[in-house]
Amino acid sequence: MAKFRKKPVVIEAVQFDGTLASIECLGIPECEQMLGSRTVTINTLEGKMTAQPGDWIIRGVKGEYYPCKPDIFAATYEPAE
Repeated sequence: MAKFRKKPVVIEAVQFDGTLASIECLGIPECEQMLGSRTVTINTLEGKMTAQPGDWIIRGVKGEYYPCKPDIFAATYEPAE
């Protein structure tokens, strides 16, 4: 079996704090937050996904958006220069 390494890719991400203001810099075209809710629903390539406070919202290499749990984000990404 052959082994492969993921190509290094620089992404943009913002940690969601429960408010739309915390992620507005990403300019997500299709997301919604119900009045009084601390979650946000994002239309992703895989369908609608919900982000909780503390989750990271990522803009992928093709301009797509998706949420990522903090532990997965920490294991997968590091700051880029």
